[in-house]
Amino acid sequence: MAEAERIIGTPDTPDAAGDGQERPDAEQEQPPERPRGKRRIAVLFAVAAFAYALDLVSKMIVVAKLEHQEPIEIVGDWLRFVAIRNAGAAFGFGEAFTVIFTVIAAAVIVVIARLARKLHSLPWAIALGMLLGGALGNLTDRIFRAPGVFEGAVVDFIAPKHFAVFNLADSAIVCGGILIVILSFRGLDPDGTVHKD
Repeated sequence: MAEAERIIGTPDTPDAAGDGQERPDAEQEQPPERPRGKRRIAVLFAVAAFAYALDLVSKMIVVAKLEHQEPIEIVGDWLRFVAIRNAGAAFGFGEAFTVIFTVIAAAVIVVIARLARKLHSLPWAIALGMLLGGALGNLTDRIFRAPGVFEGAVVDFIAPKHFAVFNLADSAIVCGGILIVILSFRGLDPDGTVHKD
């Protein structure tokens, strides 16, 4: 009889009554956290892959069709497509520091990859995805384009009037940065918590 009660009673009374009530609640709260975090990471890498692919394809088209050709006017002389090689940072700044910008881009990628483990915010996932995709796009040029590894010139082609020539990777980086500033001002952290200063 005692043996039967022990076997039958085990699922209902794992410990004291209080413990038996707390554990199901804890178990019910934890599983949604993990998939939600994984979904945010998936969004981050999906946005990064999209931004990277768009930048890579656009540069391939520019190099194949536009390099050494006359600029193409998109909106009169207000917006043109013209292929240039940029050894500097975004928008043509700092051409003497190509290797340093390459190291910075690599460091940004590592930081974002490490931060992804604690990511539970969709807006942050989108912002970091844009940063990651843009950094990867320009880093690919730095590594694989002339004049050499880590010193390669980035392909730029979007030329607004009275502004520097840039590419889609630069746009993704700037948009991601602006979104991060907005999220920070609103007090939203990457882990999904909201704080007010």
